Parts: sequence; structure tokens; C-alpha cells
Amino acid sequence: MGEAKDSQNAAGGWGAVFLSTATTVFLAELGDKTQLAALLLSAQSGRPLVVFIGASLALISSSLVGVVLGRWLARLLPGELLERLAGILMVVLGLWLGRQAMVTLPIFAGSGALPS
Repeated sequence: MGEAKDSQNAAGGWGAVFLSTATTVFLAELGDKTQLAALLLSAQSGRPLVVFIGASLALISSSLVGVVLGRWLARLLPGELLERLAGILMVVLGLWLGRQAMVTLPIFAGSGALPS
């Protein structure tokens, strides 16, 4: 009977991790540059199935890199520290990208011209 509970806990754990991962990645990708690139490529090429397959393989490949790197880092660092470092990295990247946008936009770069 203990084995049945263990398999149920493992299945529930698997399902929870799967659902959490699928939901998080789906929401993170909405409106992302990748989605916009796929939209444009599909419109330009007129071959949405080929674009879908290419974009899917690219997302799978980049996700594989993230999973392998995450597994490796999890062996080196405690989970709480890894979460904090990921949060700090996201904030730093956001600030850096925001600064890059401000520097390149004419309205913020000091030219006085409005972007057209």
C-alpha cells in the first residue's frame, strides 16, 4: 500500500511540475520577440507550418540548454541562492535593456527629435 502512495505522490509531483513549467513558459513567451519574429516570418514566407516547426525546434533547443545548465547549477548551489541569483540577473538584464532603449531613442538621446 505504501508503494501506491509513493507512485501517486510521484505522479502528482510530475503533473504539478509539468503544468507549472508549461504555464510559466507559455506566459513568458506571449508577446516576446520570438513570437513576433515567428509572426513576421509566417506572414512573409506564407508557410506557417514550416515556421511553426522551426520555431518549435528552436524553443526546444534553447529550453534544453536551460534545463541542462539549471541541473548543473543546482548541483553546485543551494536552491535559494540560485533563485536569488536568477532574480538579480533578470533585474540587471531589464535595467540594461531599458538603458539601451533610452540611449538609442532620439527623444532620450538628446537630439530633441521625436521618433517617427
